[in-house]
Amino acid sequence: MPEKTLFTSSSNLPPLAARMRPARLEDFAGQEHLVSEGMILRNMIGAKALFSLIFWGPPGTGKTTLARIIASAADAVFYELSAVSASVKDVREVIHKAASHHAMGKKTLLFIDEIHRFNKSQQDALLHAVENGDIVMFGATTENPSFEVISPLLSRCRIVRLNSLTEKDLNGLIDRALKEDIVLSQYGIDLQEDVRKFLVQASGGDARKMFNTIDITVQLVRGKTPGSVSFALSKEDIRTALQERALLYDKDGDYHYDTISAFIKSVRGSDPDAAVYWMTVMLEGGEDPLFIARRLIILASEDIGNADPQGLVIATAGFQAVHAIGMPEAAIVLSQVTTFLASSPKSNASYMALHRAKKTIRDTGFQSVPLHLRNAPTEMMKQFQYGLGYQYPHDHEGGFTGQDYLPEQRPEEVLYRPKSLGYEKFIYERLLKCWPKRYKG
Repeated sequence: MPEKTLFTSSSNLPPLAARMRPARLEDFAGQEHLVSEGMILRNMIGAKALFSLIFWGPPGTGKTTLARIIASAADAVFYELSAVSASVKDVREVIHKAASHHAMGKKTLLFIDEIHRFNKSQQDALLHAVENGDIVMFGATTENPSFEVISPLLSRCRIVRLNSLTEKDLNGLIDRALKEDIVLSQYGIDLQEDVRKFLVQASGGDARKMFNTIDITVQLVRGKTPGSVSFALSKEDIRTALQERALLYDKDGDYHYDTISAFIKSVRGSDPDAAVYWMTVMLEGGEDPLFIARRLIILASEDIGNADPQGLVIATAGFQAVHAIGMPEAAIVLSQVTTFLASSPKSNASYMALHRAKKTIRDTGFQSVPLHLRNAPTEMMKQFQYGLGYQYPHDHEGGFTGQDYLPEQRPEEVLYRPKSLGYEKFIYERLLKCWPKRYKG
């Protein structure tokens, strides 16, 4: 029997996860609460009645696949953008094309992956097109959309929650891949029950991660036994594949999100060795160094904050330096910034203060600004007592008056809660002195 050749990641074939992406709802695994008879997505496809959605769920649960299936079933023009790399210009180009399609009676579905990474201006650019029907927008996010998507856009979308795939779902996908995939079906692959269970558990409900692991495991085993068309996969083979995945880094998505997650969590966890390791995996895999630099700026505020205010200064300077010099020297700058931030004291107090403030405003609405805090540039405003009673802090000892700055219907809880470490310890001690009732205990 002539040797059968396994197509590797260097061939023209896409990875296993892409090859196994279903084109029909009948082949889709999991999410029965959305795709079963009578459920929302099944009804949408049946009626071909598109409306904007946000898919919220863990990686590898079928967000992109569902978007493509729905677009195909509705005979809609499909565009896909990644919020990691897309700009406002990219969004507007799609909207311009969609307006032309709309004028000809053709539907346009714009799918935005990781929509929570879009800033406010990028999300604002979508509003009018969604509102007037030029586009139907599907967003995908792993983060709570109520925190990450602006309210005007969120109000125009239906949120659908996706769950991690079950062991039954994943086992069904394994069976289908071994039987139907153009590569795996060439071989007699022995996957014992205990090995299969280990693979499924290691995947954590993520179909893409599982397919990538199978892909790499088969390549590794084939490399050890060239020419063989029948072979077994062991737990040790799968463990090795899980460790080797970073060497096959795919900046377009297959390994991108796992690796950036490991990088951010290592910096947040104050492990400079792990942080530099994952940073290097990304750079060696061809990741855009500016993407890493941008993530470090966000992390400097979100996870370090006022525990070391220099973190944001250094991260911003690092981004400017990376932009100015480019690779390969930019890697040196990124290593410096990464190790500094990983070694810094950590506090998410300012980040959490923002979320508490947002929650308060959502619960109570916008409150009137107290008169003494209003500006009074004209005599008429002064007659209405704007600015009356305001005390200028610099006229008081210590630059503090103790005057009330909150609205009458004030938050029920303290918004900013500094931690007792790094520079934030000094901040806490000052606030405790200024506002003892608020910060005591």
